Amino acid sequence: MIRNALLLLLFPGLILLCSCKGMNRPGRNSSATGMEAEYMPADSQAVQSAVDLYGFLKRMTGKGTMIGHQDALAYGMGWKGDEFRTDINDVCGDFPAVFGWDLGHIGDSVNIDGVPFDRMRQWAIEVHLRGGINTCSWHVRNLVTGTNAWDITPCVAAVLPGGDRHAAFLEKLDLVAAFFQSLRTSDGEPVPVIFRPWHEMSGGWFWWGTNSCTPEEYKSLFRFTEDYLRNTKKIHNLLYAYSTDAVKTAAEYMAFYPGDDYIDILGFDDYGGMKDRESSSRTVALLDILDSIATVRSKPFAMTETGLETIPDSTWFTGVVLPVIKADASTRNTCWVLFWRNGRPDHFYAPFPGHPSAPDFIKFREDEATWFLSDIHNLYKSPEE
Repeated sequence: MIRNALLLLLFPGLILLCSCKGMNRPGRNSSATGMEAEYMPADSQAVQSAVDLYGFLKRMTGKGTMIGHQDALAYGMGWKGDEFRTDINDVCGDFPAVFGWDLGHIGDSVNIDGVPFDRMRQWAIEVHLRGGINTCSWHVRNLVTGTNAWDITPCVAAVLPGGDRHAAFLEKLDLVAAFFQSLRTSDGEPVPVIFRPWHEMSGGWFWWGTNSCTPEEYKSLFRFTEDYLRNTKKIHNLLYAYSTDAVKTAAEYMAFYPGDDYIDILGFDDYGGMKDRESSSRTVALLDILDSIATVRSKPFAMTETGLETIPDSTWFTGVVLPVIKADASTRNTCWVLFWRNGRPDHFYAPFPGHPSAPDFIKFREDEATWFLSDIHNLYKSPEE
């Protein structure tokens, strides 16, 4: 397959290196093991699997766009199960390449969307073993009011050092650290995760958003979160993504940016710009902005959330999404596009068997621009497996 051949080009010497017993980590080569600073993540102590994943993300730039889905394994339309199943695979015979999870309500038995944390852990490990990529967002409850992430009562200052909710925030961060620390294979290898905390800050609907804190407060929140996980809790299997809502200018995009030393991947969430062919021109323009920023900073970027709720346009995937990710040079660096979750009959973003968009999604999967799990399986598997 052409796409698998491209992977070999992305990782010169992969077959030779992986043929040695035990050498089955992703893309192990001189660049990915730290001999070239270009392929090192922001965390200088990142574990090898995270370094290799980052190397892959940078090397795949311009080669294709991975397709992701939120909570893909936890449930679908009409089913909940423990098997490795997704609605996307039921439709097209292939799994997403990127699997999204959320740590909201960590400390409870289930997350904000009813996914048991114990099962999330098992699924995330299996995703890694099958060659997929895990990414986690975090809809954190407002620690001032005790309600939810959408309560915009100011909270950032209260959770930072010196604030009266700082101790409560540390308790949450300890739980997050413990979860990430627990993501290990049976032989003890840490599972890399792209962590995307404090997302959509350019919107006003979260307590860490533009209506509830200043850009400097936000930067302090992001830096403290990462410093605590890295330096205090010694969590080094994470890549960090900065993910705004849709914006119109580079200045808007960078307003809350915590710094290159803290960010590995640039991203944005965009639902409004992906409604139809006409509105998608705004998304292409935003991707062009990110392309310029990412090129200067030598960082990959992605559309970290998107979707069209209930997919009323049966040709949306090939008619809207595909042209956006193929739009000339403006999207040459787009690593992945993640569709939101299939939560219920009035709230789903990926096709399922019998939905009118299913045939179109099969065409979407067959296009060389879209990469699914089978297209990147060599990332984590040696030729012997």
